Amino acid sequence: MPISPNQGSTGGGTTVTITGTGLSGATAVHFGSKLATITANTATSVTVTAPSGTGTVNVTVTTPGGTSNPLAFFYVGAPFKAGLSPLSGVTAGGNTVTITGTGLSTATAVTFGTLSATPSVASDSQLSVTVPTGLAAGSVGVSVTTAGGTNNGLSYTYVDGPTIGAPTPDSGPVSGGTAVTIPGTSLTTTQSVTFGGVPAPFVVINDTTVSAVSPPGALGAVDVAVTTSGGLATETAGFTYIAGPGI
Repeated sequence: MPISPNQGSTGGGTTVTITGTGLSGATAVHFGSKLATITANTATSVTVTAPSGTGTVNVTVTTPGGTSNPLAFFYVGAPFKAGLSPLSGVTAGGNTVTITGTGLSTATAVTFGTLSATPSVASDSQLSVTVPTGLAAGSVGVSVTTAGGTNNGLSYTYVDGPTIGAPTPDSGPVSGGTAVTIPGTSLTTTQSVTFGGVPAPFVVINDTTVSAVSPPGALGAVDVAVTTSGGLATETAGFTYIAGPGI
């Protein structure tokens, strides 16, 4: 006589179906010493709402013909989420986030705001999930649903990918040291600025402006790139290294 699912939340409320024979007219379904609420009944199945409980309990069905053999049902505690990494990503989604905590082994869904994704469970203390495409930039709550229930309390921030325009000035000596202003959008979370792949010191002025100092470089034009938590933006041949005066 199978039972499905064979596990559920300690708080009760799990819909459970028991199949077998001679089940019509069921008068009681016990989960341990507690009665479940019968919601549907045929000759071959009984569907109930599980009561609250803990640990492993025996489930029995009572009909006018007697009481069935017991089946095991496992109560699972609600998940606890301790951390999420990374904490942000592009609104396009597609990046992988790792969630750590306890009670995660039966996770079936991770929700970002109103958007649901299917997790890959590594262990009871860790799972990973591909972030769905966001509705807009901004922070959303993250919840994990397991056989033990749903837990939230973490947040994830969707950020727009950056854009940049032509730096000002757009040239400077090969020795470096030129103060350059880089215009753009979504630059608040800037993590690095490079000139031809060489890192440059920078300061974020605001969401539309980053100030950087050109590093030493070779004669000619190089790409200027800005990396933020939302991605990478490149101004091709955005800065030209020129020779200094000679006397």
